[in-house]
Amino acid sequence: MAKKTSTVTVRQTGSPVRRAPKQRQTLIGLGLNKIGRERTLEDTPAVRGMITKVAHLVEVIEG
Repeated sequence: MAKKTSTVTVRQTGSPVRRAPKQRQTLIGLGLNKIGRERTLEDTPAVRGMITKVAHLVEVIEG
């Protein structure tokens, strides 16, 4: 039987304009690039760390 992986859905709520380049790159790494875009990602420590890094620009919908 396959192991069930948990997921987390994030939505971009802020603009990366006038933000540090690392924050822009983190949003791109999460698959977000425009306000209002949503992405469902695998819930791993790496993804959680990326969400924490740009917490002021995204919101967690599920997870």
